[in-house]
This record gives sequence, structure tokens and C-alpha cells, in this order.
Amino acid sequence: MEAKLQELKQRLGEISDLNAAAAILQWDQSTYMPPGGARARGRQLALLGRLAHERATDPALGRLLDELRPYEESLPPDSDDASLIRVARRDFERDTRVPPEFIARIYTHMAEMYERWSAARPANDFASVRDGLERTVEYSRQLADFYPGYEHIADPLIDMADYGMNVSVIRPLFAGLRERLVPLVEAVTSRPPADDSCLHRGYPEAEQLAFGLEIAQRMGYDLQRGRQDKTLHPFATRFANGDVRITTRVREDDLSDAFFSTVHEAGHAMYEQGVADELDGTPLASGTSAGVHESQSRLWENLVARSRPFWEHFYPQLQARFPAQLGDVSLDTFYRAVNKVQRSLIRTDADELTYNLHVIIRFDLELELLEGRLAVKDLPEAWRERYRSDIGIAPPDDRDGVLQDVHWYAGLVGGAFQGYTLGNILSAQFFDAAVRAHPEIPQQIGKGEFATLHGWLRENIYRHGRKFTAAELTQRACGSQLSIEPYVAYLSAKYGELYGL
Repeated sequence: MEAKLQELKQRLGEISDLNAAAAILQWDQSTYMPPGGARARGRQLALLGRLAHERATDPALGRLLDELRPYEESLPPDSDDASLIRVARRDFERDTRVPPEFIARIYTHMAEMYERWSAARPANDFASVRDGLERTVEYSRQLADFYPGYEHIADPLIDMADYGMNVSVIRPLFAGLRERLVPLVEAVTSRPPADDSCLHRGYPEAEQLAFGLEIAQRMGYDLQRGRQDKTLHPFATRFANGDVRITTRVREDDLSDAFFSTVHEAGHAMYEQGVADELDGTPLASGTSAGVHESQSRLWENLVARSRPFWEHFYPQLQARFPAQLGDVSLDTFYRAVNKVQRSLIRTDADELTYNLHVIIRFDLELELLEGRLAVKDLPEAWRERYRSDIGIAPPDDRDGVLQDVHWYAGLVGGAFQGYTLGNILSAQFFDAAVRAHPEIPQQIGKGEFATLHGWLRENIYRHGRKFTAAELTQRACGSQLSIEPYVAYLSAKYGELYGL
């Protein structure tokens, strides 16, 4: 059995390396690649995707997993080896349903669509990507059809990102959250908005990047195993335990954009850097689900970096770095500015209270597209109508409407957005559990110290990688299943105090 286990690890390691090579090419495409490389890059990614898929679906791998089943059953379920065999079998059974040539077509299409979207959004030209998005919807439906037995066509796509979740679970969860948040949003937005003019006084790019990266390092992001670069749409990417990179974007007329993007992506990267070294090169060496992954970025971005204790410590340092812009701005004014609540058009710029409304709109539109109830040609108007009815403001153009998110133009339609709100919910639940275990954490944040929080997250979440499902991990870390209560309590307390509710 030991020899078979080593053979399994060797095979899985090759698949991991091929996927890492593809990720490097995708990172390069999003950061430094000249536009002229798009066609070749699509071909290269298609080749790597096909080779990885062929190895992932090799019948010999399936036989090996079957032969290892008795060994798996003899081990504790939470052991590394049992978890590896279990997750590898789950991946194999999923991957063998999809033909390699279909995977290659999707990779080629995604690479082409990313370049088309990169040109279409600044040009406000939805027409130039409409036919491509129609193909994306069709590809998404075809992919779902490889997985029969689901109640809803979106379920297989959701399951790929958030294993164990489906439409029948998410719809009522989101409805319950919306029911609790809408009155709070209405109460807050009925008050005069916070003055955030101090964030728009002109902040040099280099200084913004330096400050954000310093904070990320203080939190625990290891630059010996990472780096930061600029891109159009910020992301984090993992090539190995020793190479987890983040990207950000910078606007000199908005101090908050680069800073909170950096902290957000560092949250993702710290998760990946914290995976146990013995899991590297295996299917276990990544975050367990999109929702849990997002919980880590939102925890550091919102519950830590937008908190009052955080800025009590770091605001004097920020003032010293930008004395001309912030020298006359009080801590109270700045704290309210970075927590300003307003009805807005852009998801990535949205505040904590309204953010989930943006996500729910996208989730609903995805379902309608996949169900065939909404045609791509009608998507821009459907988008505007949902924003008008749900958020009270409609985009004046497609650039800040249906073109604003990269997900549908560099990926699939379906399964792309639910993880954001699941992550918001879990971020408060995990933070609440960490503070219960270590009540000193809020005071430590007020001193610029994050080792206790980072250590709890590493021990209870990061190191496990994909060993446990999101539900299992939440139960182990929090002693309870997924619940909106800590999240609603956190938002109610914070914004009730800020806006005198």
C-alpha cells in the first residue's frame, strides 16, 4: 500500500505542476503580457489544461484509487493520507465526466474572452463581447449537463466552487440575510452620508503600494514566499506553498482602493501560505471552497482593517506618510470615511452593508441565464432594472453595469458569485470563534499585533487545506454550522454605533 500511495502522490504531483504552470501563464497574462500575446497564450493554456485533464482522468489513476480504498478505510478519516485519497477520488469522479477536448475549448475561449473584455469595458462596448458571452453561457450549460442528477442546472457549477452547496440551500440563506440587512441598509442610508472627501485628495501610487504591502506583512503575508504586482482586476494566485502572489490596482484619487484590495488579496494569500507543507503538490494544497477562501479575505479586509482599533494604531502612521492630504483629518472623520455606506454601482467598491445586494443580483441573473429565462442580449437592461429596484440606483452605461466584473468574461456563468456572500457570513463566524478562544485579539489589533489571530486561523483553517469540506471545517473551528447570526450581529453593532441607530 505504501508503494501505491507514493505512486498516487507522484501522479497527483504532476497534475499539480501542470496546473501551476497554467496559473503562472494566467498571472502573466493579467500583469505583464503584451496584448499581442493573447492568441498564443490561449493556445498554451489549452495545451496545459488538456494535459492536466488527461492525467486527472487517466483510468490508471482511477484503478489506483480503488486499490487504495482498503488502506483509506483503515485510517482515521481526518488523517492526511485518508483525506488525500478521499479528495483525490472525488476530484477524479468529477473530472472523468468531462471530455478533454471540451476542457481545451473552454480554456481557449476563456483566454480570448478575457482580452476582449479588457478592451470592451473601458470602451463601454458590450456589443463586442455579447456573442462571446452567449457562447460562455452555452459552454456553462454543456458543462453542467455532464453531471446528471442535480435539481438545478446551476448546482454542478456551484458545487465546483463551494462543494456541498446548491441552489436549494443558497436561495433561502440569501433571502434570510437580505431580510435582515435591508432594514439596516435603509436606516443607515436615510442618515447623512459620511464625508469621504479625505480619501480623494491625490495619493502617489508608490506610497500607496508601499503602505499596503507593509500592513500585509504585519498581518502575516510572507514576502519570502510572495510578491505584489498591479493588474486590472485584483487577485491572488498560488503556484506552490513557497510562491503565493497577490495583485492590486491603484487609483491616485482614491486611497482606499489599493489599500483594501491589498489587504483583501493578502487574506487569500495567507490562507494559501498557511497550508501545511506536507500537503504541497497534492489536491489538498489549497483552500477548501470559494466561500471559506473569501471569508479569509473579508475577515482581514473588513473585520480587521476597517475596525476602529486597527486605525487607532495605524492612522498616525498613515498621516505621517501623507501629511499634506491627512494632516488636518481627524481619526473619527477618517474612520467614518473608510466605512461610508451608500447605494453604489460597483460591487468591488461597495461597503459592507450593501455589498451582499450586489452579489445576490448577480447570483439571480446567473440562474436566469442558465435557466434560459434571460437572453444575453437582454442582460444589460435586466442588470439596470435589478439595480434600480434592489439598490435604488441604475448604471448610466454598461461599463459600470454588466461589464464591471471579469468573472463571466474569463470564466463560466454559474457558481462564480455565491462564494462572496458565503465568505462574508463565514468571516464574522470565524472571527467570533477566534475572539471566544482569545478575548485579547481586539486589543492586540489596537496595538498593531496580529500574531494571535493569524495563529488561530492558521491552526484551525489554513493548515488543513482541502482536507475537510466547508461544513466540516466550520463545525471544527466554530463548534457550529454556517449561521448568519454572527455576521448580522457584527454589522448591526458596528453601523448602529457609527450612524447612531
